[in-house]
Amino acid sequence: MVKLLRFLHPYRFLIPVELTMIFLQSLANLYLPTLMSDIVDFGIVKGNVPYIFRMGTWMLLVTVGGAACSVLGSLLASRISAGFGHRLRAEVFAHVTRFSLQEFDHVGTASLITRTTNDVTQVQQMVNMMLRMMVMAPLSCIGGIIMAVVTNAKLSVIIVIVVPVLAFTVAVIFRRGMAWFRQMQAKIDQLNRVLRENLTGIRVIRAFNRIEHERRRFDAASRDLTETAVTVNKIMAALWPVMMLIINFATIAILWFGAVRIDHGAMQVGNLMAFLQYVMQIFFAIMMVSMMSFMIPRASASAARIQEVLALRPAVADPPQAAEPVPAVATRPSAPDAVRLAAPYAAEVPARLAAPHAAEVPARHGVVTFEGVTFRYPGAEAPALAGITFTASPGEVTAIIGSTGAGKTTLVHLLLRFYDAERGSIRIDGVDVRDMKQADLRRRIAYVPQRTVLFSGSVADNVRYGKEDATDDEVRAALAMAQAIDFVEAMEGGIHAEVAQAGTNLSGGQKQRIAIARALVRNADIYVFDDSFSALDYKTDARLRQAIRQALRGATVIIVAQRVATVMDADQIIVLDEGRMAGIGRHAELLATCPVYREIVASQLAGEGIA
Repeated sequence: MVKLLRFLHPYRFLIPVELTMIFLQSLANLYLPTLMSDIVDFGIVKGNVPYIFRMGTWMLLVTVGGAACSVLGSLLASRISAGFGHRLRAEVFAHVTRFSLQEFDHVGTASLITRTTNDVTQVQQMVNMMLRMMVMAPLSCIGGIIMAVVTNAKLSVIIVIVVPVLAFTVAVIFRRGMAWFRQMQAKIDQLNRVLRENLTGIRVIRAFNRIEHERRRFDAASRDLTETAVTVNKIMAALWPVMMLIINFATIAILWFGAVRIDHGAMQVGNLMAFLQYVMQIFFAIMMVSMMSFMIPRASASAARIQEVLALRPAVADPPQAAEPVPAVATRPSAPDAVRLAAPYAAEVPARLAAPHAAEVPARHGVVTFEGVTFRYPGAEAPALAGITFTASPGEVTAIIGSTGAGKTTLVHLLLRFYDAERGSIRIDGVDVRDMKQADLRRRIAYVPQRTVLFSGSVADNVRYGKEDATDDEVRAALAMAQAIDFVEAMEGGIHAEVAQAGTNLSGGQKQRIAIARALVRNADIYVFDDSFSALDYKTDARLRQAIRQALRGATVIIVAQRVATVMDADQIIVLDEGRMAGIGRHAELLATCPVYREIVASQLAGEGIA
């Protein structure tokens, strides 16, 4: 918790003002019983009406002043704690965005969501409570004890007996509650994980009639959290009755012994009333601490979880002195020319996008070299990739094929530096990717992931995710190359048609083509398509590959696929088998020399009739 207080630094000038307001409020509260005692003893008892009005007016002014300080202090505390929560949440989010996939695998997406939202809220509420109570509670308690002793020292023995009993009760319950609150936050993670899986996988759940199973699974996680919450609340609920019992016994004792002292003439009625109010202030301060004891265990557990995230150092980090990025050469044809090159689909593109001449394609950068690359996932016994060596050159299409689990996507993730290789090196234009800034590396790569991800917004917004300043013509050109312009223009609003969250209002093939357009609009050196044509029919697949080959003829193109029809016309095909290279070459060469490739071709010839 203490380590997170650094996020209060921007409010270092507001905090003293807020604490001063709370301090003045506490002084006003401590002064009021004395004024009331004087009004009773010197005004009411003696029948001095002018004194009553004079002291009553002064008492009213003190009350108004204390209330004004209370309101201002609360406003400042709320502003400071809200700003603290905003800064902390932003820092956690920014830190998480720097994580490699290894950290995401380690912590878990559901837990990261809980830590960024629920845990930050718990700590924020604790900061708000501390700013208001950390001055008021001790000042009310210590000041109340001093004023009570000054009012009547002998009667203060009751306080000496009661206060330690109350403090011990709070400490015991606080200690028991801490462990349970830690468990409760972990179970919130579990509930969040189950709920997230249910919402994102609802189509699969319904398709397999597993709704009842998922309901039972959710109920089990919810019941587990509920039982823990009930246990915590039982522990904390015991605090109030015990405290009220102790306070009520103390009040009875004060009234009893105070009445005896008044009867003996050793104490006045006003003093007893003031003494009782000071004791109530002492007890109120202890009750405020007990209220914080409800929040401190949970906030401490949340703070520890947040600090755990902030303390995680990404396994993939930029080097201290990154290599200078190779300047990109603008080799992509202009937007209208790109549409023209998307033959034979160009005839279907609106005439306003056509152009009479194609742009010259100069030589470009983007030589990708894998040399002896070996990688294993954390905790895995066998490597996912072992001894991978090949070169992908500009102007060529390099295809990667293999069975499920052969390591195709892992290879792409290493190129994008989502993970770092265990052995060997991956170089772009002779520079090891580990010597480059991650932003510079990924700026040179246009990537279409295996799992299509679209964001809420318009079609154009999703395409511009690849190039923020892309014009409408460039967006249409990219959609034309991706064989998506026909269905996009048919949508209401065209390229400005709305895309639902996760693209739920589009088919799988439509989402895939928009994701491809997002990569194609980018002026990159290297284009990576990770099994990005799987949802396309063979005709669309062929036209898309032809458009890509023509429009990106100066770039390095890497295509990961499982269909032979997608890779058979590539300049070189890399065959992976259980993480190792089983062969490399053109389609005809591999048919003659690579048994693994022949098996893949034979299975697909039999199943799909590929010629």
